[in-house]
Amino acid sequence: MTPAMLRKATAHLRKDARMARIMGGKLEWVHGRDPFESLCRAVVGQQLSVKAAATIYARFKALYPRGLTPRSVARTHLTKLRSVGLSNQKASYVLDLSKKFIDGTVNPKNFHEMTDEAIRDHLIAVKGIGRWTADMFLMFTLHRPDILPTGDLGIQKGMQRLFNLKTLPTHEKMVRLAEPWRPYRTIACRYLWDSLDNE
Repeated sequence: MTPAMLRKATAHLRKDARMARIMGGKLEWVHGRDPFESLCRAVVGQQLSVKAAATIYARFKALYPRGLTPRSVARTHLTKLRSVGLSNQKASYVLDLSKKFIDGTVNPKNFHEMTDEAIRDHLIAVKGIGRWTADMFLMFTLHRPDILPTGDLGIQKGMQRLFNLKTLPTHEKMVRLAEPWRPYRTIACRYLWDSLDNE
């Protein structure tokens, strides 16, 4: 996400009076995440607190002092993955992910020419990766600017508060309400998350 794109996105989003009210300071954007490592982190951290996920992921990564790669993970026995805190299910997911990187089922070299939806379909072919994980990958690893993760509870709550809704919005309602934010819904979501953090 380049500074120029962020400036353009911010100017566009400020045209929405509701969104403008929650747009605070400068957004920080982390660059250079490796696609395989990013997806491993996402799988390991599923259904865990931030602290627990960070602890287990650090142990998992420590298994690979020469580098966390699809081939190094594929050579790891299930029991070794279990020893650092991964469940049987998550260990099998990580192994499946590594195999699909090796055999080309998931090929990051093609991502630059693929649509957001094509990448989602590409990733959901991996065990343990659903739409939410794919959306987070599109937003924070590939920096795609127009992602609306309607399955994210934080975004649901943020939109509920922003639009003063009595209940959490449905997928369809979220898409309709976020229409003015195109083509920068990723950046709008960052402000929605920040608005909850700043309560």
